[in-house]
Amino acid sequence: MITIKDVARHAGVSVSTVSYVLSGKRRISSETSQRVRSSILELGFHPNAGARALASSRTKVLALVVPLRTDLNLPVIMQFVSAIVTTAREHDYDVLLLTKESGSDEVHRVVASARADAVIVMDVEARDPRIPALRELDAPVVLVGVPADPAGFGCVDLDFATSGARAVSHLADLGHRSIGLVGSPPAVYERKTGYATRFLTGVTERARQRGVAVHVHPCAPSYTALNACLDDLLLPERGVTALVVHNEAVLTDVALELRRRDKRVPEDISVIALCPDAIAAIQPVPLTSIAIPADDVGKIAVEMLMRGLAGEQPAEVRLLGPHLTDRGSTITAPRTAGRSA
Repeated sequence: MITIKDVARHAGVSVSTVSYVLSGKRRISSETSQRVRSSILELGFHPNAGARALASSRTKVLALVVPLRTDLNLPVIMQFVSAIVTTAREHDYDVLLLTKESGSDEVHRVVASARADAVIVMDVEARDPRIPALRELDAPVVLVGVPADPAGFGCVDLDFATSGARAVSHLADLGHRSIGLVGSPPAVYERKTGYATRFLTGVTERARQRGVAVHVHPCAPSYTALNACLDDLLLPERGVTALVVHNEAVLTDVALELRRRDKRVPEDISVIALCPDAIAAIQPVPLTSIAIPADDVGKIAVEMLMRGLAGEQPAEVRLLGPHLTDRGSTITAPRTAGRSA
């Protein structure tokens, strides 16, 4: 199959130049334009968006980049995807899902071949290697997450740093002075994925401010890893009286494993989670939680793109404040347990 890269190579121009000739979005010299069109005819290239792209109309498709890595929690990711698809349909748009980890090349190809009008990118890292290529796209881009340098992008996410701080404050107000964090998988921290590092920062900084000892243990998404995590966090000398769980993949097993260890929630140990409300409510012990607002984030991301397509959207970062729901899994710290920091 002939691709837009083949046309660019044959015509001696860049891929973006071929894209501009097809879409008419930028002025290209008549000589270059003719050379590109001659290459298109000679090679028999057929853009996937067909005559609509050649006529400079829109594809009515949004590209959604979600690298499906093994350390991502698919049920939670699909809540974001569902919200994005539902909101896009309200604007008469379809969604093209791109799941390869080498997402920047794929996104460039999709936009350049006029298969999508705009792009939403998830699982954003602080120093995300996709950012330079995304800046070059001739299309609106919205990030679900916030990189270290968000300039030029629309960004939307939960305020994870404030969420981490809120979780610690909730426990500190109940008298807990030593808490454990069942963290995200190690690979998530190694990639410096924004949501995990910001939540961790919020937890540790607020713990320091409140004089609370915090013990952090990244946890892979397996029962074996959770056992090792709890073995570490529940060492008697740590005096942990509460757990903060930022790992949906092991959330159900946390309560079950604590029960196996004869630790009742919340009588013996309090537990608060960062997860969607629907997940917190159906645990073996309904959990006090800070909600991950997947529906709100997905809707806002699409609305940002719609304003961008209309030429009305300045680059902005929107962080949604945390909402804590007390379901009874956090209570006053036992008087004889824990230790002062």
